[in-house]
Amino acid sequence: MQTIKAAVCHAFNEPLVIQDILLRAPEQGEVEVTLDAVAICHSDISYAEGAWGGSLPAVYGHEAAGRITAMGDGVRGLALGDSVVVTLIRACGTCGSCAGGAPTQCETPYDGDHGPIKTAAGGKLHQAMATGAFAEKVVVDQNQVVRISADIPKDAASLIACGVITGVGAVVNAAGLRAGQDVVVIGAGGVGLNAIQGARIAGARRIVAIDLSEEKLAIAKEFGATHGVLATGDKPWRDSFQALGGRGADAVIVTVGAIPAYDAAPKYLARGGKVVMVGMPHSGAMASFEPVMLAAVGQGMVGSKMGDVVIQRDIPWMVDLYQQGRLHLDQLISGRWRLDQINQAIADTKAGSAKRNVILFDPQ
Repeated sequence: MQTIKAAVCHAFNEPLVIQDILLRAPEQGEVEVTLDAVAICHSDISYAEGAWGGSLPAVYGHEAAGRITAMGDGVRGLALGDSVVVTLIRACGTCGSCAGGAPTQCETPYDGDHGPIKTAAGGKLHQAMATGAFAEKVVVDQNQVVRISADIPKDAASLIACGVITGVGAVVNAAGLRAGQDVVVIGAGGVGLNAIQGARIAGARRIVAIDLSEEKLAIAKEFGATHGVLATGDKPWRDSFQALGGRGADAVIVTVGAIPAYDAAPKYLARGGKVVMVGMPHSGAMASFEPVMLAAVGQGMVGSKMGDVVIQRDIPWMVDLYQQGRLHLDQLISGRWRLDQINQAIADTKAGSAKRNVILFDPQ
């Protein structure tokens, strides 16, 4: 086993600790990726705060990009030196969900306690979200990575691994948005901005961003929102109706894990519209709605995990959009940090103003 540096969580709601850990070589069907960049996602923060429980000590991080530096037996379609995006979607390819075209719902469990990493003393170290990318290197299943062009900046590429596919996919895959339909996006953070981009790319007629911050609403318009509505108003859904010309939205994308946002979401809908639930509240949090109203006008609510993507299909498409200048990635990056600055980067992310903070492992 080789020694690498990682940011390790030893106790929930405590600072991560930069320390040496052990990483084994890739086995059958696995690849080792030396990381250039990993973005900080709110899911990493929620896990580190204990919002969803989990095993400790652990290495979080799941939104990464780098280069393949070792391969196990049986790896196909990849080569040493390939630039790749690394995702948490560890799809077996053979269960009912995978075979049915829904790899984000893979039914084959993964035990991160028995993954490729250990403490420096050889003890248990949990590879969170099957990735553990707050580290210099990762060993992951070959199906978790997608090859990209080497000339794409890795800080931009890392964002595709979660925030971009989740936001864009929620609109294109989960909502099934058609050109000319109207969209409301609740929350103008990293995922929300990508949902807005997805709606723009899909040809939405009008896109209304809902947020608590005027600053974020202004940024949302830079990414494609046609209107912005402050959620602090008495009944912001009425302002949204006005922005949409007196009607509700065909799709409402909830990108924040705030219960008030979920409670209000159906109120923004048009007849026959759909709420797509993306944001992840803490375990045990409960929202409420009036079922008779949804039933009476044919509305629906559906969850969307990781944008319901098939990464080998959807990531190349999104990379191509980026290369054309139609999908904004560089503009999503608020700050670039070193691994030893990760706690500062997390604090900056929690402050609410950052779109996406990125850890660079070899900053120039």
